[in-house]
Amino acid sequence: MTPHTSRPARRTRLAVLLAALLCAAGASTAFAGTLQERDARPAAVRAEVSGTYQSPYTKPFVRTQLFFGTGRHGGEPPITEEQFMDFLDEYVTPRFPDGLTLQEGYGQWRDRTGSINGERSYELILLYPREQAEARDADIEYLRDRYTEMYELESVGRVDEQVRADF
Repeated sequence: MTPHTSRPARRTRLAVLLAALLCAAGASTAFAGTLQERDARPAAVRAEVSGTYQSPYTKPFVRTQLFFGTGRHGGEPPITEEQFMDFLDEYVTPRFPDGLTLQEGYGQWRDRTGSINGERSYELILLYPREQAEARDADIEYLRDRYTEMYELESVGRVDEQVRADF
């Protein structure tokens, strides 16, 4: 993380990342279409459900993204990087010791009063085997509740998706 990176530089990096993701999404769609046009393709490239390529080397996982804002209401100062890292060390790592990815970003959202808020934020990415999803759900909800209670925030965003991965 680079705390001294300017806002335009961060926006440029985010724009480049978004463009790369969009290109990758288009390429994977084109690749899937090419595979679907072939009648005799190997079993390793057949989709279980969606029709997209699935490597025989990967297994079913769940990817959970959590979006932690740092802005606070009522004149309270924003949550500092040190405070967030303490939260990560004390609450997240013990529940997900096998690994995680943390990205710093900038988020924008509308609060319950209708105000649009922009703030420094963190995106936490967790990957875990699909068969552990139900057990991991309680840990994830604990983290969301704990963070919002500690800092009197409205919410922590959550996105779940099924993916295939290997480590």
